[in-house]
Amino acid sequence: MTTERPTLDLSAQELILSPSLYNTEDMAVTVEMHNTGDAQTSREIVAVIEHMLSDKPGVWRVSLAGSRASDNWEMKVEGPKGFERSYTLLGSAEQHQPQVIASVLLKLLPANTG
Repeated sequence: MTTERPTLDLSAQELILSPSLYNTEDMAVTVEMHNTGDAQTSREIVAVIEHMLSDKPGVWRVSLAGSRASDNWEMKVEGPKGFERSYTLLGSAEQHQPQVIASVLLKLLPANTG
């Protein structure tokens, strides 16, 4: 007993077979935020970080995690060639603002990143 394979119309075949229709490249910048509160401020922080790192070579990953025990956030920055830095952002010192985070990030980055 043979079964017929269903045939796809041409557009569906193109969609399945054409890699150009999918985003298969790694993003150069990934930002993760957990337990950081205000959604609008979080979006602004993500935008600032993505903008700062978008022209840097290599793949970058930044994670910000809020503490349930205090108002501090831990920022971890990972980049090419094993680059890794961590920094505690103090809520009491108003270090949760997008401009302050951008300033701290700039200081953490290696000098030769483009």
